Amino acid sequence: MARFLLTAMPFTGHVTPMAAVARELVGRGHEVRFYTGSRFRARVEAAGATLVPWRQAPDFDEHDLPATFPRLLGRKGFRQLFINMIDCFIATAPAQLDDLEAEWARAPWDALAADETSIGAVLFSEKLSLSWATVAVLPLMISGSAGPPSGMGIVPGTNPLTRTRDAALRGVSPLISRPLVTAIDEARSAVGLPARRQMMQDLVFSRVLVAASGAPLLDYDRADRPPHLHFVGELGAAEAPAPTSRMPGWWPDLAGRRVVLVSQGTLNIDPNELIRPTLAALAGHDVLVVATTGVPGRDVLPFAVPANARVAGFVPFAALLPLVTLMVTNGGWGGTLAALSRGIPLVIAGGDLDKPEIAARVAWSGAGVNLRTGTPSAHIVGEAVDRVLGDPAFRRAAARVGAELRWLGGASRTAELLESRLLASA
Repeated sequence: MARFLLTAMPFTGHVTPMAAVARELVGRGHEVRFYTGSRFRARVEAAGATLVPWRQAPDFDEHDLPATFPRLLGRKGFRQLFINMIDCFIATAPAQLDDLEAEWARAPWDALAADETSIGAVLFSEKLSLSWATVAVLPLMISGSAGPPSGMGIVPGTNPLTRTRDAALRGVSPLISRPLVTAIDEARSAVGLPARRQMMQDLVFSRVLVAASGAPLLDYDRADRPPHLHFVGELGAAEAPAPTSRMPGWWPDLAGRRVVLVSQGTLNIDPNELIRPTLAALAGHDVLVVATTGVPGRDVLPFAVPANARVAGFVPFAALLPLVTLMVTNGGWGGTLAALSRGIPLVIAGGDLDKPEIAARVAWSGAGVNLRTGTPSAHIVGEAVDRVLGDPAFRRAAARVGAELRWLGGASRTAELLESRLLASA
């Protein structure tokens, strides 16, 4: 038995896949502690792990980020991305390190695995000269020697012109990332580490092991990936279906219907951005539309919904997705992988953060349509839905991606890699 510490930023999309890994490690007889926000206590303990809550680090609520990080109020797009990365992920790293040092002093561990935004864990490992592994719960943003910088939503070039474009973008990326580099060096200085002028993607990925959610079919067939990178498929697949007795009262309405799911995840959850145009677009279709608001208990929308729509704050995907024909989404990585792992094609309205990158990858795989905006009109949504429902090639591509995601092993394979690669290097 080994002692593992897992860390994940306190967002549902980060904690859920890491909790699946925790569950697998506990099932293999290991002791697992999980450093994340206190709001995830029940999820962590359900996985059999022990919560180590954020104490010195600000224990924020993902549904109300401006309450803790006021500069995010009203921010969208590129400005939101940079402020979110600086204030939430980077500036909290010194306090995260304080929490981890306190826990290490109380009871050391044998191995540490962190999601790729847990900068405090990276700095802690560097300060104590300890190995760590990265469990990438977002689309892979690791640096490479080819293609455009990850995160831009641009498909790698395949001819001299587009390869030249990619090289130019790689050249200007350090200039664009300068505010993040400066913030990282400030965090390093605060914990007694020297400045390195590193971009975030060069800091947060382990040189020992990267277990990346996703699949090669969602990674552009890139050949510039390091040998210690292993794709592991979908990490949330261990979730058990909830009893139907706990489902919304309208659950029996789904039987025998062609179901379209529309979801905006748990961030940027203004329903006017995607849910409203989707409901309007499909009001006259012979489908039943399930809309999830992203906030448990928020089971109504602030506008009238058509007769063929059903609304819930949250419905367990493990129970719902087997009934879904198509998913309309703003491109959250966890929901995207959950749908594709079941062969469900997608219509993606990826507007900001990592969503444009996810939309581009899915479209490249052939498993969905990229709307290239986070606020589509009803007309655009309707055309895309009709296109996907009318062309079986989308479902065939989704089935291919799903088969690869399942074959890669998910949380079980991740636990195996942590045992074989990380413990061996400790």
